[in-house]
Amino acid sequence: MSALNRNTCRRLKKLPQIPSVWEGDRRPLLGFGEGEEDADGNSECILWVDGSEGIVRAMDVVPPEMGPEATVRTLLRSMEHPQSPARPARPAKIVVRDRELQFFLRGVLQELDITIDHVPDLPLIDELFRGFEEVAQLRQPKLPPQYADLLIAKAYDIWQDAPWDALADHQILAIELNRWDTETLYVSVMGMMGMEYGVLLYRSMDSLKRFRASVLAQESLAAMEQAFLGQDCFFITYGKADEDSEEEDEDDDDDIDLADFPVSEIMPNFGTVHPLEGMRPFLYDEEAIAVYIALESLHRFFRSSHRQLVDDTLPDITKRYRIPIPLEAGLKPTKSVKSDKSDKSETESKSTISVKITTLPELSSELLEMAELAEKDNMGDEDDFEEMPLPLHDDLVPKDAFLSLGMIPWEIIESLRSGVDFYQSRDLEASGEGLPVVLIQTTRPKAKSVIEQLKIAGGIKGIGFTPGEDPSIGERYDLGILQTENSSLYLFGEFSAEDPVHIAARKKWDQRCKKNKGYCGLIVAKGLTGASRGNPQPNDMMAVFEARSLSTKELGLGMLQLMPVFELE
Repeated sequence: MSALNRNTCRRLKKLPQIPSVWEGDRRPLLGFGEGEEDADGNSECILWVDGSEGIVRAMDVVPPEMGPEATVRTLLRSMEHPQSPARPARPAKIVVRDRELQFFLRGVLQELDITIDHVPDLPLIDELFRGFEEVAQLRQPKLPPQYADLLIAKAYDIWQDAPWDALADHQILAIELNRWDTETLYVSVMGMMGMEYGVLLYRSMDSLKRFRASVLAQESLAAMEQAFLGQDCFFITYGKADEDSEEEDEDDDDDIDLADFPVSEIMPNFGTVHPLEGMRPFLYDEEAIAVYIALESLHRFFRSSHRQLVDDTLPDITKRYRIPIPLEAGLKPTKSVKSDKSDKSETESKSTISVKITTLPELSSELLEMAELAEKDNMGDEDDFEEMPLPLHDDLVPKDAFLSLGMIPWEIIESLRSGVDFYQSRDLEASGEGLPVVLIQTTRPKAKSVIEQLKIAGGIKGIGFTPGEDPSIGERYDLGILQTENSSLYLFGEFSAEDPVHIAARKKWDQRCKKNKGYCGLIVAKGLTGASRGNPQPNDMMAVFEARSLSTKELGLGMLQLMPVFELE
């Protein structure tokens, strides 16, 4: 058992000793804290109160695995740095209801002249915890208890459906409910770029349009916050179930993709945003029913229409479903003594709801056009200061990406044609041992960003190499270049011209391209931070671009020189 050091004892003995009896105890928190852990009773509250004065001197919330030392730390703080209005002091007597704690305190505090007794009841602390429990019982739950399990299960169904793999956030669906003060919900899916996953259910089309216009305008932070709070929607978002645990470096947070985690580590969150109410992270009864019905409709829609949604253009689809209403207050069907058809139809109409779900291609095109116009406007100001665009871009491949030149056997290429998120085909005929490829492996969110940027540019036209040099140090490089269909050139790698490993890989590259009639490919893969780092497996590969192999002469860049950058002090 640890003991107080002599300096601490001398300091505490200098405090005035008052003729008071203090109560001390440590009890589980049952639903009183803000977090889910506290709600489950996985935290404990340490309380020290002055029974004579009737005031709390110190309180702490600690994990249950913390030993009795935590109780002593709170006690010492209650002596030296008590909560207002108490003053620093030493009690004449301490009473506790735990025998082990009594013996522990006697050993630790034996030099402080404090009597430590055991009592069966602590009236003041008992009253405080009764108050805590009353507050917990009155607190609004995040989900109505009768719908909580249903909603969470349905949210996991949506997670497994992964609608963000098929729909971008501008591709909107409409769900007609005409019930619970909700006519139509306009659905926007988040997650295609792997940054944040969720489903937004807007209660009006105007709210959806206003918010997207505000985001595209790239306004100030204050204006963005106002736009966010001005939405009128329900939301379902997904996060890590253990977000309160210690994480890796904050710089790596942006690289975390929830889709890489098992479903057991995913936690759905529900809430609503309204211009007058603001944001609240819980739903009332009728809201919970409406959201459940909407999620069930989406689940059925994605399950039956997923193949039709894989194209970039949103197709025109309409589906109707009859969905059971779960335990709805006031509408739960009751058994009828009569057996005529009218009673039966009335019961059925009260226990189910007819829902219509429709894609909105015209609205989706309008929102996409808004985004494209905003992008052009934002680039326009920069273009005014540039006489000509840069011939070579270096912002495509993430700086920490793993790069390699290699070959993929044709049987794997064949399986990838239907197994990756995106495949750009040139209708190649198998020739040689396989397809020569450039591999870019990065994190899943960054891989999605690379793929999206290449798709916007029309895909890859060709892949080649051109010489480069750094005159200041006399180094020469072999620069890897991607040419897109819109004639943009992207630097994907800088390889030392004297590296024997690269020289051998480049020689094999040229030979394989020649055997494949001048064709090659680019593979974009995830898994940079996982076990497959440097050796991605087929299930890590997210996109394949078949392209022409371009010679240095076809690229027409000549010798590129690294230009020095000077910093102004």
